[in-house]
Amino acid sequence: MPGFRAVPSLRYTLNRTPAWSKQYQSSPVERAIETDSVPIGGFGWDGRFNSLREQATFPLLAANEMGNPSVEALIAKLARTAYAFRFRTLFGAGILDHPEAAFQAVLLAIERFELDDTSFHPYSSRFDAFLDGKLALSPAEQRGLSLFSNPSKGNCGACHIAAVGADGSHPLFTDFSFANLGVPRNTEIPVNADPAYFDMGLCGPLRRDQIKQRQWCGMFKTPSLRNAAARHVFFHNGRAHTLLEAVRFYAERDIRPERWYPRATGLVEAFNDLPASLRDNVDHIDGPLNRGPRAPVALKESEVNDIVAFLNTLTDADLRQ
Repeated sequence: MPGFRAVPSLRYTLNRTPAWSKQYQSSPVERAIETDSVPIGGFGWDGRFNSLREQATFPLLAANEMGNPSVEALIAKLARTAYAFRFRTLFGAGILDHPEAAFQAVLLAIERFELDDTSFHPYSSRFDAFLDGKLALSPAEQRGLSLFSNPSKGNCGACHIAAVGADGSHPLFTDFSFANLGVPRNTEIPVNADPAYFDMGLCGPLRRDQIKQRQWCGMFKTPSLRNAAARHVFFHNGRAHTLLEAVRFYAERDIRPERWYPRATGLVEAFNDLPASLRDNVDHIDGPLNRGPRAPVALKESEVNDIVAFLNTLTDADLRQ
């Protein structure tokens, strides 16, 4: 069964970074750099999971992911695996006779793997080596880093924090907040063939407790950009298929909307993946998304290429080709 969203990465989900593991805050908080207020925290594109343990329940039981029809079916499958004896050794000889208790043990094991195994947070990228003084960035990569951080250019660092932490920790390239980018509708998602269907992030359809907060409809979690260059789809709906395309969207969204959105009755239908009544929710505050159609582009094509060159330095060693 086809899914509804791109799969977010679970790498670098570290407890030592309080904002990452913090529960979703329904009361907005002020961004450190910008003047607007946005929700923060939680796991998943809509932040509806308050722990990694809770997050793991979704793919295990979702029909369009691992497809286990029930907790009982999942535990019965586990009991037939070659490592079932190790599970019993760790959690008790009779654990698999009690599906609900065994399921909680499964979630705990997954959570501890994600938090404790260094393969989930190796810090082995070229950028990490650069921060440690072990290598120099190329001229294009250095230009890309400057453009990435410059509020008048890419301004990526406003949400994808690139600064070293006060404790010397290397950045995770997210501020854990939510944003409404107005990403174009992805016609490759089968459910989008229904013109009445909209994925509105914090307002549903998967999350329902924030549905009355209409000002947040269309907001999705800001992902980490670590290993972004190893991905094949970008944004919550997978609309972009290359990193170059994703960066170019930020630079051109409002200036050249005809490149990104379809036409309806002769006019460009901007922000077409939201109901017309909610399109004013789209971010027009954070540069370069704050430019009108006649404004000069914030990033020339060569500068887009430089930012992509920098983003390639964030790929961990095991994912580099």
